[in-house]
Amino acid sequence: MSAVRSIAHVFPAVQTTEGGGFIVNRPFPTRQLMDFDPFLLLDEMGPVDYAPGAAKGAPDHPHRGFETVTYMLAGRFGHKDSAGHSGTLAPGDVQWMTAGAGVIHSEMPDPEFTRTGGRMHGLQLWVNLPARDKMIAPRYQEMPHAQIPQGRSADGLATVKVIAGESLGAKAAIEIRTPILYLHFTLAPGARVEQPVPAGWNVFAYGLSGTAQYGVNGEAIGAQQMVAFAGDGDTVTISTPENETGDAAGPTEVLLIGGLPLNEPVVRYGPFVMNTEQEIRQAVLDYQAGRMGHIAH
Repeated sequence: MSAVRSIAHVFPAVQTTEGGGFIVNRPFPTRQLMDFDPFLLLDEMGPVDYAPGAAKGAPDHPHRGFETVTYMLAGRFGHKDSAGHSGTLAPGDVQWMTAGAGVIHSEMPDPEFTRTGGRMHGLQLWVNLPARDKMIAPRYQEMPHAQIPQGRSADGLATVKVIAGESLGAKAAIEIRTPILYLHFTLAPGARVEQPVPAGWNVFAYGLSGTAQYGVNGEAIGAQQMVAFAGDGDTVTISTPENETGDAAGPTEVLLIGGLPLNEPVVRYGPFVMNTEQEIRQAVLDYQAGRMGHIAH
C-alpha cells in the first residue's frame, strides 16, 4: 500500500521585482524559506499584461554553480549568452541551462513582443548542482513545446507536461544531473492524481491557477501558494472538487516539483551558488576579470 504524504508547510509567494524591474511571485528564497534542497529559487514571472514598448527583462548577468530552468507559459523571451548561444522561448517552451563553471546570460523580451505588448507569464527554477559538478562546462538543452512529453489520466480529467521525471505514462526527454521531477498538471473538475515520489526526496507543489486539494485530508489551497510536503510517504495526491471550475483564467493548474537533497553546504552570493566562501570569492574575481566572457550585442 502506498502512503500519502501529508502537508508540512504552506508558504505564500512574495511579490518582488527582478532584473530590469519585472514583477515575480517568489515562494522561495524569502525570509520564511531560504531554499528547498536541491532547489534554490522559484520565480513565477507575471502573469502581467504589458503595453506596447513596456516589457522588461533581465539584462546581462552571470551565473555559476547551478542550473536555471526557464519555462514559458505566455509571451516570448529572447536569450543570449557569452558562449555565442541565442534563441527565443515561445509559450510552452523550456530552456534548461547548466551554468556550471560560469556564463554571462541575458534574458529579454523578444523585440516583436516588446513592440506589440501582451501577456507575459513564465517560471524560472534554480536547481543546485552537487560539488562535483559545479565547475563543469556550461550546457544548454532546449525543448520546444511540441517535444515535451505529455500524459493523461485514464478518465481524461488530468493532463501533465513532464519536464523532468515521469507521470501518467509519460517520461521526460531532458537529461538531468541532479535527480528531480518537474511536472505541470492541468486538472478539470473532479480530477485526482496520485503521483509516486521517491523516498527521501523533498517535494512541493505550487499553484498557478484555481484551487487544488492536497494531502490525506484534501486541504484546499489556492494559487501563488507553495505546498511543502512532509517526507512521510511515497505518494502525493492532488485533486479538484467536482464543482470546482477553476478561476477566470481557466482550469486548475499546479506544478509538482521534487528532488533528491544534496545535503551539501550552500554559500550563495547573488547569481553565484557554491559550497565555500572561498569559491564565492573566486567566482566574483573570475567574473570581474572577464573569465566568464561577454555577450556580443
